[in-house]
Parts: sequence; structure tokens; C-alpha cells
Amino acid sequence: MKNPNPEGDPERLLTLADGVFAIAITLLVLDLSVPQGLSEGDYHRALRDQLPNLGAYAISLLVLAGFWRDHRTMFRTVRQVDAQVISLTVLGLGLAALLPFPTALISEYGDETVSVVVYSAVVAALGLVHLALATVLSRRPWLRGDAGPVRDERISAIDLGATVTVFLVTIPLALLIGAAAMWWWLVLVPVKVWTGSREGATG
Repeated sequence: MKNPNPEGDPERLLTLADGVFAIAITLLVLDLSVPQGLSEGDYHRALRDQLPNLGAYAISLLVLAGFWRDHRTMFRTVRQVDAQVISLTVLGLGLAALLPFPTALISEYGDETVSVVVYSAVVAALGLVHLALATVLSRRPWLRGDAGPVRDERISAIDLGATVTVFLVTIPLALLIGAAAMWWWLVLVPVKVWTGSREGATG
């Protein structure tokens, strides 16, 4: 049964998504700065003070890049979009645009449990929206082309599911052990390496 209310091709939606992800990544670097006119000792101290900011930037850059890649993978075979697909995409983009805020919390107050909880909640919510979008697209073949990289999409779903699980688990873990729960995020490293190698093998 075809969707009676198609909203057109996905090109504008993809262009919007590319722009939002690019802006969100750009906003991450706004906290990276060193004041002018410092003495040599103050200059080196200011550089050391930027290390938490650089760490938070690197984490969020990887998170946003991963979600952008997954979003592009989901839309590879999409030929039309409907209102629900547009709504879920816009919701996801809103969460992606929000990520610089919890990133700033992590960089400035990384030892606070609340910072870790807020960051984890935003990333988990973004992942859940992407999973919902992937589910909608998979159940509406009339929006898709005749053929597509099904294997890539399954690998992307595994990647998304792992991301959501890790960041959801971080929330109660942070409430139990505090900001050290961030080390749990390292679990994602082998997962990302594996999914990246699988997608490369099918490309």
C-alpha cells in the first residue's frame, strides 16, 4: 500500500541535514581559544587548560560525524519522503544542533555527574530518533528505490544501537560512580572500528 501523502524527493532534507551537522561541528570549536597578551608561563598554562576542551571537542566531533554518516546511509535508497520522515529528521537535527551545549558542560565541568548525564541523554536521544527514522524507512518500501545497500543499513543499525545502549547505560552508571562513567564510552571504540571496516568491505 502506497503512502497517499508523499512530500517529494529527499534532496532538500539531505541538504538541510548536511548544513546543520556542519554548523554543529563548527560550533564545537567556539570554546577553543587562548587569550592574547599572556606571559610565557600563563601561555603554557592556558594551553594546558584547553586540554579538556579539546577532549570534549574530539568526542563530539566523532559522535556527530557518526550520526551524519548513518543519516546518509539511511537515505541512500530513499526516493521520496513523507511527513513523518521529515518530522523525525528535523527532530534529530534539533538534537544534533543542541550537542555543542552539553559538550561545553563536559569541557568546563567534566567532573560533575550532571554534565555526564546531560551529555549522555542528548546523544542517546539523537540515536533513538535515528533508529526510529531507520525503522520508518525500512517499513515503507514505497519511499525507497528497487535496490539498495541492505548490508550497509544493517551495519548502520548495529552501530546506532550500540551507541544508544552505551550512552543510555552511562546515565545510571554516572549516578552511581560519578563522572568516571565517561570511561565507559571507550566500549564504543571497537564497535566503531568493526562497523567501519564492515561498511568499507561492502562499499
